[in-house]
Amino acid sequence: MAIVVNLDVMMAKRKMSLGELAQKVDITMANLSILKNNKARAVRFSTLAAICAALDCQTGDILEFVPDKEETT
Repeated sequence: MAIVVNLDVMMAKRKMSLGELAQKVDITMANLSILKNNKARAVRFSTLAAICAALDCQTGDILEFVPDKEETT
């Protein structure tokens, strides 16, 4: 199973740059980039809440569960 982070999609829909979001959420661009590129192993709920507030979206707009192919057969 995999959790896919669709942060780039929401940022594009809101026409917000990585730098602008990082400033609004008060997180480094490096850490936000790790999350955006699906390299993060964990995310704090407080960070996720701040991202959702800044992008005016729900957690489900950012995080998506994608089952492994083996699990679907």
